[in-house]
Amino acid sequence: MEIESMVANSALIKAREGGGSKGRSWKWKEMLRFPQISQCRQLAMNIERDYYSLCVKQPIGKKLFQLFCRSQTDLTTFPLTISSVFPQSIQCVFTVQKHEQSCIQSLEIDPCGDVFYDCREDLHKYLSGDPFMQYQESMFFDRFLQWKMLERSPITKQTFRQYRLLGKGGFGEVWACQVRATGMMYACKKLEKTHVKKRRGEAMALNEKQILEGLDSRFVVNLAYAYETKHALCMVLTMMSGGDLRFHIYNIGVPGLDKDRVRFYAAEVCCGIIHLHQKSIVYRDLKPENILLDDNGHIRISDLGLAVRLSEGSLVRGRVGTLGYMAPEVISNKHYGMSVDWWGLGCLIYEMIAGHPPFKSRGEHARTSEMERRIQTEQEAYSDKFSKEATDLCSLLLTKDPNQRLGSFSGGTEVQSHPFFHKINFRMLEAGLIEPPFKPDPRQVYCSDVQDIEEFSSVKGVTLDHIDNNFYSQFNTGSVPINWQNEVIETGCFRELNVFGPEGSRSPDLDRSQTPESPRRSLLDRIFRRHTEYTKDLRWTLVYRLSDVLKWVRLSATICPTGSTGYPGYSVTLTSKYKYFKAEHQKEVDFVSFLRQI
Repeated sequence: MEIESMVANSALIKAREGGGSKGRSWKWKEMLRFPQISQCRQLAMNIERDYYSLCVKQPIGKKLFQLFCRSQTDLTTFPLTISSVFPQSIQCVFTVQKHEQSCIQSLEIDPCGDVFYDCREDLHKYLSGDPFMQYQESMFFDRFLQWKMLERSPITKQTFRQYRLLGKGGFGEVWACQVRATGMMYACKKLEKTHVKKRRGEAMALNEKQILEGLDSRFVVNLAYAYETKHALCMVLTMMSGGDLRFHIYNIGVPGLDKDRVRFYAAEVCCGIIHLHQKSIVYRDLKPENILLDDNGHIRISDLGLAVRLSEGSLVRGRVGTLGYMAPEVISNKHYGMSVDWWGLGCLIYEMIAGHPPFKSRGEHARTSEMERRIQTEQEAYSDKFSKEATDLCSLLLTKDPNQRLGSFSGGTEVQSHPFFHKINFRMLEAGLIEPPFKPDPRQVYCSDVQDIEEFSSVKGVTLDHIDNNFYSQFNTGSVPINWQNEVIETGCFRELNVFGPEGSRSPDLDRSQTPESPRRSLLDRIFRRHTEYTKDLRWTLVYRLSDVLKWVRLSATICPTGSTGYPGYSVTLTSKYKYFKAEHQKEVDFVSFLRQI
């Protein structure tokens, strides 16, 4: 390994180990300083007053609403084993008791189902009434407005520290980065503006950004920030330090993965596909390079540049994706729907087990026409590496006819119910409660060496204009609310900053009668400000004195031309006049005073 890669890897590993509180800037509290509540007046007038948005979907809003409920004598709370905290008022207890029998029946029918759904919906219906109205008049809602103001702060490249290069894509590079205020690690995908324009990739870039910011799934990479620099459009995404599945299949030991890892990764990819399909999104580019591992060994689907959102009941047509993983209907340029992603899952499972794609041998460079023929006409072969369940699942997912393919019309439940996944509890998996069978080494960087990643070529002759600026303004939207709030909570910033006054009173920043404090300047700012003022005063002093000198130099030619005898015994130069003046008055006189007096 070259010294450059060793240094870059060491810096990245150190940053990852010091993520969270250890990775914060020393002035992080100033970066996340609450604005005075009086400065949130405009936001309070314009924010959508929707209960589900403010108190259920948004993580900080949910926490503050729970704190409000705990502060009310008629809404004393106690935690239950479901995902939220239910107030123990008479009305709430009655609601829970009403659903007791239905919850027991649901548990017996489907132990992995959402047993408490009806009960939870009734409780939310109650809480969205008077309790929600009271919450909006409380200091807890005012604090939520302060957090929202911080969330909407402008995002620039100065928001982050940048570490090593992780990889390269079609429009730019991917770099490891860290948020200065919170210490959270991310991957920054930089799309070079000139490359995007030359290849007419504006729609693709904006499509990926808009799809990502509408997703909140533990099985798909999340978009945390979107901003622009002078030369690039930047998407800050979930940091996946464990590398991609292709790296693990081919670069660690014998090609392929063991059966436990195959089952676990396939189950999580299946959940990710279902989450995308629930949002009417067809992924269309499922392959090992796009499946990434995080620090703990969980996977996420990445690179949604080719994904498309379908309107209800509609199909799409387009020959997109990677040839070895394209479904037959894509190659034939027919209309298709969600079925292509289940074909991709079949290819992925096959490759994880066999150590090569289903229609190509390892190291083979088949022609495009030959690959198309194999995918459309040939049946994949199964070696003794495949169990009976794995063979059956792959053959059902790799069915040529999309109308007969497993998962195409069931929303994915048929795939999850297949015997191959009989050891997977999908409810626990979706809650993140199943331990991965493999955990990446935190002291290793699972990507190519820096010098092995080709330098991204520059583009000449491309001029950016005002039309491009309109596109950039749609892209440059700053923080994504839910993911930003999760970041603040996970890094401990919420716990340390969300402090109120003594005995549950308002803190000074929540007091509407107080005027906002002026921003604190750093030590360097104060030093440079003092230096600037001193320099400014000195500059004007020198200007005044120099103007005096020049003025009297010009006058000297008129008062005492060279060679005259206006001052006895001396040829009249400015210097000789000055000497004569001091001798005549028998005292020390500075030169400027001398000029002013004559």
